[in-house]
Amino acid sequence: MERDELKTCIRGTIATLPTAFDGGLNLDLARMTDLTRWWVGQGLGTRESPLKVCAAMGEGPDLGDDEWPHLLRTVVNAAGGAAPVICALKSKNTLHTIEDAKRAQGLGAVGLQIDLPLYHHPTQDDYVRFFSDVSAAIDIGIIIYNTHWFGCESVTPATMLRLADAEHVVAIKWHVPETQDYDGMREFAHVFNVIDNSGQIARCHRNGGCGYISATIAAYPHHDKEIWHLLQARRYEEAQALYDRVEGALRPLMTRLSGRSGGYRFGKALMAVSGHSAGPPRPPTLPLDKTELEELRKVLEDLGWPVAENGRAR
Repeated sequence: MERDELKTCIRGTIATLPTAFDGGLNLDLARMTDLTRWWVGQGLGTRESPLKVCAAMGEGPDLGDDEWPHLLRTVVNAAGGAAPVICALKSKNTLHTIEDAKRAQGLGAVGLQIDLPLYHHPTQDDYVRFFSDVSAAIDIGIIIYNTHWFGCESVTPATMLRLADAEHVVAIKWHVPETQDYDGMREFAHVFNVIDNSGQIARCHRNGGCGYISATIAAYPHHDKEIWHLLQARRYEEAQALYDRVEGALRPLMTRLSGRSGGYRFGKALMAVSGHSAGPPRPPTLPLDKTELEELRKVLEDLGWPVAENGRAR
């Protein structure tokens, strides 16, 4: 597919899916099938909310090279042929990334989220070579994940414009350091889909962006679908206020509970409290204990979100 067609599939409220594990911390593909069908039934897996597997919030870095292809295939099959599914790839060298990209394409992914090659201490020229080479080797879309917080340079607007000829680079998850102008995205938003990854969802949309990342969508899809419809209607103040209301309620609890264990335990806890458990996180991350889960349940109840009764969704 060409960039313009791929851009219609990689936009909106991209739904990062948690990875289901059983009590023995093994992949639970049967549970993943059930969850995927529930997500699709809730209105995810569309061109306004593509499904994304193997990302950081989905514990992708914890998956082995023999595991992530099974997870991707399971979600693609469970979601049905029309649902756009994106696969996140871990940071590797160009040759290994191309190998993984071709494998994901063969398993039915419509797009890839690819980190910056951070272990190679890359320059802007390295970014152009890396993403151009991967683009030339595949027929599906690429979202650049601007993971500058791991110590590498942030992608610049000038670099994005240099990638205009890399046909399968279609989007970037946009988050920049304080020294870089967020609004620089205006220079390339006419070429690439810009997906906000910083909580500035209205600012991104005003600048020509067309999507954002949510940490809650897998647990309660209705919330982010409502926000997206407000953004599309250009009701920016309402959209940002709704987003900030939930973030403002959850963020203090998330920050405090991260003192006991880090990782993406909160996403798994949201699923459990909502009655759609995806199992525990893999170590060294600890799951929330009963007291912490009750605190989270109270916050969600105060927000008016659905919570589970006796382990089952209401």
